[in-house]
Amino acid sequence: MKLQRKNRLRAISLGAIAVSGALALTACGSDDNGGGSKASGNPSGATNASSIKCDGAKGQLLSDGSSAQKNAIDAWVKNFSQACSVQINYKAGGSGAGVTSFTQGQIPWAGSDSALKPDAVAASKKVCSGGQGIDLPMVGGPIALGYNLNGVDNLVLDAPTVAKIFDGKIKNWNDPAIAKLNPKAKLPDLKIQAFHRSDDSGTTDNFTKYLKAATPENWKYTGGKTWQAQGGQSAAQSSGVAQQVKQTNGAIGYFELSYVGDGVKAASISTGAAQPVAPSTDSATKAIADAKVVGVGKDLSLQLNYNTKADGAYPITLVTYEIVCDKGNKADTLPTVKSFLNYIASEDGQKILSGISYAPMPDEIISKVRTTIAGLS
Repeated sequence: MKLQRKNRLRAISLGAIAVSGALALTACGSDDNGGGSKASGNPSGATNASSIKCDGAKGQLLSDGSSAQKNAIDAWVKNFSQACSVQINYKAGGSGAGVTSFTQGQIPWAGSDSALKPDAVAASKKVCSGGQGIDLPMVGGPIALGYNLNGVDNLVLDAPTVAKIFDGKIKNWNDPAIAKLNPKAKLPDLKIQAFHRSDDSGTTDNFTKYLKAATPENWKYTGGKTWQAQGGQSAAQSSGVAQQVKQTNGAIGYFELSYVGDGVKAASISTGAAQPVAPSTDSATKAIADAKVVGVGKDLSLQLNYNTKADGAYPITLVTYEIVCDKGNKADTLPTVKSFLNYIASEDGQKILSGISYAPMPDEIISKVRTTIAGLS
């Protein structure tokens, strides 16, 4: 009797191991063996692994750049690494750091929330043999004005007020300009703690482009990736600014919508439309759909309308570009870079974005991106 029981337990154990092994093989399946399970399309970033074309991807891939897209990259890397057994290390040190590393030949691909400037394009020609760096718009999303203010759940701001807050001209939360926009709110007599980026940032570049376009009389700075206004407090990367806002009552900062939550709320913007517009993937997509491709040749950089007054369009929106050589990519990294970019530009790759507070690229734009990626050499 004891022997029969022992054999039965052993059979159950072996069966469990077999099922576990099958699941492990499925999770690690690549395009070569058709492994993987059907995507749920949920916010966790699940995807259909069998739809990922590895196409010779192997080894390790290093990259750096925009911290705005970090949460998107993390989701993509998880899926791609499982499907293709490739290790991708995306540092997310900021757009400025990413572009510098790319033009110095330290990484084969970078992320930036601003298109390459002429000097960066010129520098890229030294590392892109016979080619140059190009901008591929891949991730969209609103730049939220995240705030932490006890007792105020629905804050409305407009461009002049935002400019004065971040330029140190409006110092208290019960300032008449804020009170006028929020007649029902109980605004405290509390000092505003405005946080900006300490590192060179495409998020800063886009945020200040909005201020320059929407309220030039209140924002006299030239703009760019480096913060220029005086005063306020600073933190590195979007995650750092969001963390400071989260732990400081009376704080406000600018960062991507994916960093809002857990004690941080997002202000709505009064644009002149029928109603103030809250940041969301839908309101960002409406703004991006109005963008124009202004890049030359294979470059697909966009011109956004930061001064939009269209109903439901959120004006403080950015697009993150993946920057890569159009020609002259290194032979040892090109297959992996091309395979990864093909995946994140694919229908499955773009579907993930809306579930993690990013905006997918409009069809007209992403189709051009896919064609350009196919021609990388």
